[in-house]
Amino acid sequence: MPIDPSVPNAPIRVAALYQFTRFDDHEALQAPLQALFDEQGIRGIMLLAAEGINGTIAGTPEAIDAALEHIRGLPGCADIAVKFSGAQKMPFLRMKVRLKNEIVTMGQPDIDPARHAGTYVDPADWNDLIADPDTIVIDTRNDYEVAIGQFDGAIDPKTPSFRDFPEWFRAERERLLGEGKQPKVAMYCTGGIRCEKSTAFLAKEGVDEVYHLKGGILKYLEEIPEELSMWRGECFVFDQRVSVGHGLKQGPYSLCRACRRPLSEEDKASEYYEEGVSCAACITEKTEQQRASYRERQKQEKLAASRGEAHLGKKLATSAGPDGFDDE
Repeated sequence: MPIDPSVPNAPIRVAALYQFTRFDDHEALQAPLQALFDEQGIRGIMLLAAEGINGTIAGTPEAIDAALEHIRGLPGCADIAVKFSGAQKMPFLRMKVRLKNEIVTMGQPDIDPARHAGTYVDPADWNDLIADPDTIVIDTRNDYEVAIGQFDGAIDPKTPSFRDFPEWFRAERERLLGEGKQPKVAMYCTGGIRCEKSTAFLAKEGVDEVYHLKGGILKYLEEIPEELSMWRGECFVFDQRVSVGHGLKQGPYSLCRACRRPLSEEDKASEYYEEGVSCAACITEKTEQQRASYRERQKQEKLAASRGEAHLGKKLATSAGPDGFDDE
């Protein structure tokens, strides 16, 4: 069931959250969290790492309140920011609390976003910053996300994964920053988490003035009227809406279940598109054996849907937060 942020009184409350903070023993937090979620009938996914917590959970409003009370009691999480939306039906099949090396994978273990992230810029002030000729604007998202929308004048690194960003920046640094006085660097992502990490990375690389959009593209699209916006296109989201536009209205894109790229109506007109199986972008990336498996999955899901059941083998797109969980 798609998550609908326009339904404040929906029976299911969905909470997306993250916090960079240092846990001395994040493994010890796993079992109590899992037990609480199970007791409250909450489903979703939550990642724990030494650097913090990241996840999206869904349940009754009372259950989510109980979960957030527990999470805010964790070290450094008292002021954790939470993005709420509503759903008419439970959007997840199960609850998983997972231990990870990173809550969003960049492959740079020596950076500390909790202490060294860049300067937040509120959506109301973002236009002025990125319109400044002394500012370079970098989109930190993956190539398939950038393909359907970005800010005016932003640089697209064309990286297939967030873990590719450090290598891209090091290779392009001289061209981007030049010699002498460095420009200001403004970076943005979907919900904010990747920017906290990428700005901390640039700070460690010696870049002095680094800024990031507070709350990410989603907060900007929520707060800035379309007539004043410098955003062009749609914003890819890691749930069953696939994309959103200004006012967080659901966009026209669907998802290729084989490669998880966004698809327009034109993309679905391709001879290589087969629902749940392939699209023009991934037709050469997947084997016939994989496509046969996808066809069987698609068949089983349709059979389950015809019986009014959930197909337990289905991996829902809604199992990710505003910036996704894992680029591994």
